[in-house]
Amino acid sequence: MNIAWYADRAAGLIAVVLLTTGVCFGIVLAGRARSIRWPAFAIEEIHRYLGLLTGTFIGIHAVSILLDGYVHYSLSQLFVPGLAPSRTVAVAAGVVAAELLAALAVTNRFRRHLSYSFWRRAHYLNFAVWILALGHGIAAGTDSDTAWAAYLYALCAAAVTAALGWRLLVKRTTPWEAALWPAVAAVVVGELVVALTFGPLGHHG
Repeated sequence: MNIAWYADRAAGLIAVVLLTTGVCFGIVLAGRARSIRWPAFAIEEIHRYLGLLTGTFIGIHAVSILLDGYVHYSLSQLFVPGLAPSRTVAVAAGVVAAELLAALAVTNRFRRHLSYSFWRRAHYLNFAVWILALGHGIAAGTDSDTAWAAYLYALCAAAVTAALGWRLLVKRTTPWEAALWPAVAAVVVGELVVALTFGPLGHHG
């Protein structure tokens, strides 16, 4: 049994889920959500911890690829976008996502030494990281043509869509509308991801 191959697949999927969760927590923080059970500092700590976990599983994902006997990648192919021997664009998206995430981790580490406006603008790149990572998983993932993986990616897309919808609407609409429209958008996005995965543009086309 090729343990590295299974570790590669599992770590990649877990990293996408953790990244999605971290992005959702970040959106909640930006929206200044209030909860008696979940004060802002607790949400911020969870957000930070999710970032560390995401980086850890991305590292496991990368090391597993290097150790995988079925797929032969050199260090340059793994860290330089566009050099992958197969699925070049999809792999490049994952490489760029990982490197952007590492750069954002540096800005978080030195946040006190940076202006708030610069840090905040840089933090928006988390959305680019998430989009690239999700696209990488869908286009390059071994399990993307399975139903459970397609629904997992759809759930990730729906979660971020719902959180963004809430963030944009919460201060402009009634609480009921702020909850309803993001939910509708999340369902539509989730169904779109599944359709693209299994439809003419997906693996089964």
